[in-house]
Amino acid sequence: MSNLNNRMPLPMPGRPGGFGGGPGGPGPGGGHGAPAKVRAKNRGATIKRIWSYLNRQRSALILVYVFTVLNAIFSLIGPFLLGKAIDSAVIPGDYGALVHFCLLLLGIYLLGSVVAWVQAYIMTAVSQKTVFELRRDLFGKYQVLPVQFFDTHANGELMSRATNDIDNVSNTLSQSVTQLLNSLITLSGSLVIMLALNVPLTVVTLLTIPLFLLSSRKISGLGRIYFKTQQRHLGELNGFIEETVTGLKVVKQYRREEAEAKRFRVISGNLNKAGIKAQIVSGLVGPVMNTINNLSFALIAGAGGWMAYHGLATVGVIVSFLNYSKQFGRPIAELANQYNLIQSAIAGAERVFEVMDLNSEYENQGDKRPDKLTGDVAFEDVSFGYKPDTLILNGVTFEARAGEKIALVGPTGAGKTTIINLLTRFYEISGGSIRIDGQDIRELDKNALRSQIGIVLQDAHVFSGTIRENIRFGRLNATDREVEEAARLANADGFIARLSHGYDTMLEPEGSNLSHGQRQLLTIARAILADPAILILDEATSSVDTRTEMHIQQAMKTLMKGRTSFVIAHRLSTIQDADRILVIQHGAVAEQGNHDQLLEHKGVYFNLYNSQFKQAMEAEVS
Repeated sequence: MSNLNNRMPLPMPGRPGGFGGGPGGPGPGGGHGAPAKVRAKNRGATIKRIWSYLNRQRSALILVYVFTVLNAIFSLIGPFLLGKAIDSAVIPGDYGALVHFCLLLLGIYLLGSVVAWVQAYIMTAVSQKTVFELRRDLFGKYQVLPVQFFDTHANGELMSRATNDIDNVSNTLSQSVTQLLNSLITLSGSLVIMLALNVPLTVVTLLTIPLFLLSSRKISGLGRIYFKTQQRHLGELNGFIEETVTGLKVVKQYRREEAEAKRFRVISGNLNKAGIKAQIVSGLVGPVMNTINNLSFALIAGAGGWMAYHGLATVGVIVSFLNYSKQFGRPIAELANQYNLIQSAIAGAERVFEVMDLNSEYENQGDKRPDKLTGDVAFEDVSFGYKPDTLILNGVTFEARAGEKIALVGPTGAGKTTIINLLTRFYEISGGSIRIDGQDIRELDKNALRSQIGIVLQDAHVFSGTIRENIRFGRLNATDREVEEAARLANADGFIARLSHGYDTMLEPEGSNLSHGQRQLLTIARAILADPAILILDEATSSVDTRTEMHIQQAMKTLMKGRTSFVIAHRLSTIQDADRILVIQHGAVAEQGNHDQLLEHKGVYFNLYNSQFKQAMEAEVS
């Protein structure tokens, strides 16, 4: 059973980018261009925010801390007992004591392994819960961002933030957090024990620490830049793949396979170059740390041998020191070896938090929540531009009384879709005002406003789930009977009945197991079920056959009765019965009136109508 009905509700059923994306933006999913540059943030602040998510599981973290301390203690006891075994059992030849020490060491190492496994198990659960909450919050943020954000970001790039970037955080939390804690305890514990055993040898051990720190800092600073670049190119590649696969039919139709493959090679090549640089830098960490660690081992061995020769230290102490020197350098080397994970996680987290820090579209909205709107709509000297310096609408003024059918006609790019985008508050007007029932829509709660508006787009969008769930998306508390009645009014019940499982038929991704016309019928049924006060139809019947269109038009007449309807139409024959036709040209209302009035005026509408009539006649003759 699908979980469509449990989805987080969208601000408005519709595709990203409003109705068509709008001029001045790449439209839904963006273009092939690179995503916006990732803005560098303070690394400490990013880590602090990740910790705020981890800290929600304080009890589990306390257990992780306890087991980490135990694991570190067991690892510190081992070298100490090994030195004692050499001095107290091996050199004196006491084999009974040697067996005792061996059994004790075996028990300690076994306990250490069990503790390490439990620690890893708990930390994995903590990291997965943390990542679940992080991904949930990011997806929730996507739901409340303004449409304009999706106009300027490719879908694949946004998906990359929710998948690849958060997966990097997950990998680091499960591996590096406990390792950091273990390393701090091991470092401090080793230092204390070494000082207790032999101060001069401890000083020799500390000689190489500045080399560790300096090398790590230099490599860290350089690698962070490359990992951020790698994440940005990965997002760009995901966006390109998502867009190209979605538009594969268009690619094939225009024989652009080789051209798209070349563009893929370029984008993939950029990712490859950035990845190579990042991995080369991170790959330097291990060899450099191991070299410094071996240098420390050699210094201790040499100094310890000299001290043992002169009776200043026992062989057992020297063996313990050699082991502790490895334990002292190992945490630094391991953290350095984890550097690529840590840097990649920080870069990914920055990209995630960058989205989370954006303003929600619901932050600047009114607080009025009318129970029911009658549908009186008034545009008063409205101006708007998708870009601040370019106006798409300029001084648009008109009224639509409750229950009227208003048609919007005009050439492509004239501003018809933009008017609808402003009515639904997908975008905010630059000047003037829009009123519904006498109230400025900026004073209304957006969810309350959009709950009163039903939309049927030319591009019919359905979700993965059953047909019943897709229709019920218009009103989640609708009964099965209401869903089926809405389908009947939309003339969708006929093809639904012919499907193997009827209303419970599962739709494949993007509804690929239905025709475009059938998907359109479902979106019309969805709008009918929503029972809105204002109805918007954007060429809603353009993808169905003539016979089906006749049935839909009849259903639409029933649906539009008593409701204010806005119909965007290119075929003027479908809107001749409109109460008022608005002719939009160059971002303004050039003419308005009913069909007969506009023909008598012999203006823009007259020319558009005659042009279509002439084309229809020529097509019929041919």
